[in-house]
Amino acid sequence: MERLSAPLSGASIMFGGNIPRDQGNLLLEADEATALTAAHPEAGQILRPILGSSEFINGITRYCLWITDQQAELAYSIPEVRQRLGRVRTYRLNGSARGRAGLDTPYKFERTIIGNSHTIIIPSVSSERRAYLPVGLLTADVRVSNLALALYDAPLWNLALIASRLHLVWIATICGKLKTDFRYSNTMGWNTFPLAKLTEQNKADLTRCAETILLAREAHFPATIADLYDPEAMPEDLRRAHEENDEVLERIYIGRRFRNDTERLEKLFELYTKMTSKKAAA
Repeated sequence: MERLSAPLSGASIMFGGNIPRDQGNLLLEADEATALTAAHPEAGQILRPILGSSEFINGITRYCLWITDQQAELAYSIPEVRQRLGRVRTYRLNGSARGRAGLDTPYKFERTIIGNSHTIIIPSVSSERRAYLPVGLLTADVRVSNLALALYDAPLWNLALIASRLHLVWIATICGKLKTDFRYSNTMGWNTFPLAKLTEQNKADLTRCAETILLAREAHFPATIADLYDPEAMPEDLRRAHEENDEVLERIYIGRRFRNDTERLEKLFELYTKMTSKKAAA
């Protein structure tokens, strides 16, 4: 199967998360962050929540040191932070040539990318037991680690696509697995996903579906994604929200609900063949 450099569907581009290359020194557990800000309140300026796949799914709180060039002097003035940055520099010094490129800025992640308004997070590994792929909406101050994938400032209808049964059966067929878990890939899974042509009304309808899913989750706070998508304990209102999302999306494809996953895949591969043929011709 062809690996496309951008989504075949015309949806937003999905990126890998931020890479620290720090041997853990730019990352803090919740209690470490609390202790740091208790001793040095100014450190709050250089701390951000950070989520990978496990943190998002299981509701785990972690933080990272997120330091701009303008904040470097402040960072080095805090002894605990200065020590961490020294260890980052040593680690990079003894690493690969690529890692040594960040010797002068040990306070920075090797790869950084953030949104302006919001981020859609997609775990790179998740259980095959769930009826839907986990996906979530984060505020702009939350960072996504390289252990997850992200859509930055993307329209919310993108979340509706990822949360659909259609997308799950595509990923289950196209992407690899880690043991029995789904291993999500932006190049193999997202970029190749054959999306039917969407009108502005379609996008508005899918945006509403995504909002309904998110609101249904909020109604069960502080339940985690792992709690909410337990196949034996999924709340009924959340299940209905996903059913409505599937109804709206599948009617865009064929004017009705698909009968089963086999029919879903047949339609997706039919569209994939047509869309890649057009791309090759162009």
